[in-house]
Amino acid sequence: MGIKILEQSLSSPIPARLGIQEYLRLGNLFASIFFHELKTTVSPKRMFKALITDNHDVLPKVSPSIKSVETIGDVGVGSIKLTNFSDGYMKNRVDFLDAENYVSKFTLVEGDAIDDKVEKVCYEMKFEDSKDGGCVIKITSDYHTKGDAVLKEEDVKAGQDHAIELYKACADYLVANPHICA
Repeated sequence: MGIKILEQSLSSPIPARLGIQEYLRLGNLFASIFFHELKTTVSPKRMFKALITDNHDVLPKVSPSIKSVETIGDVGVGSIKLTNFSDGYMKNRVDFLDAENYVSKFTLVEGDAIDDKVEKVCYEMKFEDSKDGGCVIKITSDYHTKGDAVLKEEDVKAGQDHAIELYKACADYLVANPHICA
């Protein structure tokens, strides 16, 4: 396996005496910022290229549900990445791109994951060297809700799990194909 989860957490703590569902029932907004840390045996450069700069070439090969990834506008900051799935689509706006330090920020602005509760989702991905030649991918996801809408934990978790499976498939693909994104 090319990747493992090191940490997953909410950055806004829920009081220890309350479970998430009880916290929601009391009328509190669900914590909107999530942090994931993933470890892979693939170098930061290759993972960054596969998931960020060359994702139009790589992602349709690693996930049968992704039909295409297209760039709308100039490549880089301000462009829109349109990902077409077999059952829908999503548009991400590129907000920040640092190819030398392997950092990307982007915002999900349109698509099937955006519903009547979610206005947008802002992501930051950092690909850092690990001591063993691989990398640690640090992902922050910030969900912005519409009005006083409350997110359900299971809805957020389903989306996060899908993304992590995509990262795992990408790492496995790169391990099996060392010439890709080299």
